[in-house]
Amino acid sequence: MEHYPFIIFYLFLNLFIYAFQGTIWVYIFCFILFSAVVVWGSFNIQLGYFVNSFTRRRTKIKEVALTFDDGPTEFTPKFLDILKENNIKATFFCIGRQIEKYPETFQRIIAEGHSVGNHTYSHSNNTGFLSTSKMIDEIQKCDEVMLKIGNIKTDLYRPPFGVTNPNIAKAIKKTQKKSIGWNVRSLDTVISDEKKILKKITKSLKKGSVILLHDTSEKTYNVLVELLLFLEREKYSTFTINSIIKSEK
Repeated sequence: MEHYPFIIFYLFLNLFIYAFQGTIWVYIFCFILFSAVVVWGSFNIQLGYFVNSFTRRRTKIKEVALTFDDGPTEFTPKFLDILKENNIKATFFCIGRQIEKYPETFQRIIAEGHSVGNHTYSHSNNTGFLSTSKMIDEIQKCDEVMLKIGNIKTDLYRPPFGVTNPNIAKAIKKTQKKSIGWNVRSLDTVISDEKKILKKITKSLKKGSVILLHDTSEKTYNVLVELLLFLEREKYSTFTINSIIKSEK
């Protein structure tokens, strides 16, 4: 279903070339346009261009998923405290290196009933340029750390930066992971104003939304405090990604 816009685009492109065949500038234009679409598909996980990802729950009730990337960190315990106070379970996509750095915090995440997902071992800035074998190594090494420190296995995987491509798609299939995206991106690592971050989240919120946050700063913690008040006021419940994936099997 997600691929339909690109199938239509591909057919349109071929018709366009056929109609103006023989003109070199048409081929150049089409190549640039097609390249732009591929790049767009690589960086927008919701499109499912290279791999189908879970980005929202289809539901008629007011419920959302809180997901946190790039931890555990020194800030994660505060996030866990506020979630525990509000009796809310979330999903943490953890980096292998960070688990090794904060093993007790990772164990606490599990002990308090939150879902965990694989977010690679190193979260390399070159993720989009890694070979299939190196991507598999990144995923498997994180799995090994999770099993060693948390005695847990997970089918959930979130691509760093939300980037997908053929190599990453093959690695996800080879490691038998379920790719998890989002449909509400807070940009909490980019925007400095807490009020702007909160507004960006709340105005984009829909039934079944998957919210992307990071348990990496005091700023995002403050946003979470206000977001939980908003969800309570608007009568939103929460769900974990793992609970939905299990129910779909």
